[in-house]
Amino acid sequence: MRKIRNLAVADVFDAYPAVVRKKLLALRALIYEVASEYPAVGELDECLKWGEPSYAAKGGSAVRINWKPFSPAQIFVYFNCKTLLVETFKELYGDRFRYQGNRAIVFDEQDEIPTESLKHCISLSLNYHRIKHLPLLGA
Repeated sequence: MRKIRNLAVADVFDAYPAVVRKKLLALRALIYEVASEYPAVGELDECLKWGEPSYAAKGGSAVRINWKPFSPAQIFVYFNCKTLLVETFKELYGDRFRYQGNRAIVFDEQDEIPTESLKHCISLSLNYHRIKHLPLLGA
């Protein structure tokens, strides 16, 4: 697993409950895996946005992941709500995911994550500015 170099991000991960941390670290690894599969994405910038681990690439839109104490059984994968990303995910994947409006895919902590579908969503986000003009983002 790729080491977290940003100490503020590491502190956020350390503060998560153990079971949540494991799931979020797996999502983090998935984001890096997707980035490595698309040379145009390049290096990811890992930082905190709104106190949440965020992953952005030049030419793309950020992906954020988080857990919130007021919703302890859920994990969130956030996308920019001012894009067509979540609306496109809904069109492509329908009820395979649960959504929070036009900003997030939501998983219960015991859910098995549909990895290939989520990887596709992440790839669309990390490549967003290169593909936003295409119907269904080129999917």
